Amino acid sequence: MKYFYFLLFTVSIFPQKLFVSDPYLSLDADAKSPLYTTYTAAIDRSKLYGDKGYKMDYYSDCSPITYSGDQAGKFYCIWKVDQIVILNKGEYLIKPVVTSSFPDLVLMEYEPFRGIKVQETFFVYSSSIAIISMQIKNIDNVSHSIELYPILELGNDSLLIKNYNDEFNSFHASHYESKYRLISSLYKNAPYPTNCENIFSVNSKPYSYGGYSGSLQDLYSTIKTDYYSENRNDSLNNKKSGYTDFIVFHNKYYLNPGEEINFRYSRGWQSEDEDENKLMSAIEKLKNENLQKYVDENVKLFSKIPRIRSDNQEEKIVYIGAFNLVRGCMLPPTDSAKTNFYVFSREPLWGWGHGHQVLHESLSMLAYVFLDPRSAQGSQYIYIDQQRENGLIAYRHGPRGLQDYPHFSKVLGKDMSTTSAPFFNWINLEIYKVSKDLEFLSDAYESGKEYLKWLLENRDLDRDGTFEWGPYGIIENVRDWYNAVFQVSAERFLDVDKEDISDELECLDLTLMVLKEIRSLAAIAIELGKKSEANDYLKKAENLSELINERMWDNETKFFYSINKQDHSFRFLTRDLRRQEIIGFLPLWAEAVDSIRALKLVEVLLDTNKFWRRYGIPTLSADDEWYSPYVDYCCKWNGPVWLLWNYMVFQGLKLYGFHEIADQLGDKMLLAVTTQLKKNHNFWESYSPDNEAINSPSNYIWDSIIARVLIDKYHFR
Repeated sequence: MKYFYFLLFTVSIFPQKLFVSDPYLSLDADAKSPLYTTYTAAIDRSKLYGDKGYKMDYYSDCSPITYSGDQAGKFYCIWKVDQIVILNKGEYLIKPVVTSSFPDLVLMEYEPFRGIKVQETFFVYSSSIAIISMQIKNIDNVSHSIELYPILELGNDSLLIKNYNDEFNSFHASHYESKYRLISSLYKNAPYPTNCENIFSVNSKPYSYGGYSGSLQDLYSTIKTDYYSENRNDSLNNKKSGYTDFIVFHNKYYLNPGEEINFRYSRGWQSEDEDENKLMSAIEKLKNENLQKYVDENVKLFSKIPRIRSDNQEEKIVYIGAFNLVRGCMLPPTDSAKTNFYVFSREPLWGWGHGHQVLHESLSMLAYVFLDPRSAQGSQYIYIDQQRENGLIAYRHGPRGLQDYPHFSKVLGKDMSTTSAPFFNWINLEIYKVSKDLEFLSDAYESGKEYLKWLLENRDLDRDGTFEWGPYGIIENVRDWYNAVFQVSAERFLDVDKEDISDELECLDLTLMVLKEIRSLAAIAIELGKKSEANDYLKKAENLSELINERMWDNETKFFYSINKQDHSFRFLTRDLRRQEIIGFLPLWAEAVDSIRALKLVEVLLDTNKFWRRYGIPTLSADDEWYSPYVDYCCKWNGPVWLLWNYMVFQGLKLYGFHEIADQLGDKMLLAVTTQLKKNHNFWESYSPDNEAINSPSNYIWDSIIARVLIDKYHFR
């Protein structure tokens, strides 16, 4: 049979490789490197609903280079060189190595076959469009035939081919996406697309195309063809309609030595009720657009980050990945959000991970500000703009406005609004230290003063000077379920109200957070030249520090604990409240103790039978009967490592001069993150202090704090 190879001019418009002008942003990340590989569109080309991010698999030997979107299948390309089908990365001559990675774009190089060198660029252009651009060069001294098979696979027969467009070399197909999620289902009344439109397209006329059902191995048999068959046919089935598992293109080229081509394929995705022509037009434009400007935009974005002085290449890979994580969670002004805001996770997409901003998640701004100070300030303005007149910053703020989850207060005899763990003023101060924006600081100060007033009035109802969480404390205190002090039963078999007793205690964590807020307001007042107000706050801070040391320090165990609201004892009914949790170290972070007690705390911290574990500081001492190192779900505070709280201990150690111990803690945190990134290339909501296998929500925004750990360790030493 005679074979014909088509090479259209449109594929060679941009024969040059893309390049990254800043050497610091150049990586050499192979399959075992701790590289974060989830990508989402830039802020200005994103939207809250109808948004698709993708995880790249460049590391598994048993599959092609694959890009997977939550609930929407995956796409990849199979190679055939000189009639040899190269199905998986394990068969490549030289496996993929990532040379640069940004929030929305990644560059990699590989050689699928001897003499064929490829630079592959994956670019999430928008919430609706993703592009794979392959710069393919024959570096051999002989010619090669190359056949490419880009594939869109949904994995079930809900992928319906509606038509094939010969003019634009595009499949148009539809599929259904459920709002159900394992961790937390999507908001049922929010406009998340369920009936979805796909456009799968290539930038040159294909030799053939098709739609197939079955497994990838079945498709391999079709692509390979039987050499000895009398009816041998190298064409695909040219299917233009009907249900299918795979949509496939087939493009043929012939490259002489030194020749190169640019081949692109695109995946467009949106709700079926959106304008298909608009999406198609955008895809067509991108088929021939030079992508170098988007690389340059990313280089400019990263120009502000501190160049940490680490000789460890893995640390730099984690460092850049942490910034990619937080930037990838940012979205543009939407509805009630007048400035940019974040979600906890864009990919994978799950319910509360796609909710509003919460102050403890906003601790990620302590790292993000080094990448984009203005955007970090914009995130804080979400709270400032939506703050209630009485000073409340509620549990959640964002596009749907303030959400305060009123809950019945037994003390007041009526519903009471829910706030969040109060980190507002501390975050604002840390942002200002980088941005140096006095206008932002002034706005934040006025808002922060009102918020502190609200806390003093509403979280110290008995007016004794220390603080109780609100009636819906189980979400305010961040510890949700599975914690030894606020939770009544080990198996949490009661309902939320009966389990949670955090509104019946004088809570150590909240009291320390209020103290940190007061100290932060004092520091902000000094920056703004308000010395009298600063002195007032400093006096409040010292008075509160005295109460903490007087009431919450146990001289027998040399540790801090929450206390009974009624008599300030370490007992609640029949329970001993002296359960050693990570919050017992936060007096260092809040600067609440003298050097003697600080040293006592460090002695407890370094006890390997309690808190000094392999992957960081567990939320509960390992010698507690409720301790569990197993991360089998979300929200556990009876052992798992939460990086944000570890960072607060890290910072507290620095404040008291324990720099070497702080750096050792930072190394433990980094080991937890690096171990997982090497295994599965994800960040995680929490980590096991002792084990490597974990099941918690992935790609959680606050893990970006690891970038701040590295900055503090190296840049500001």
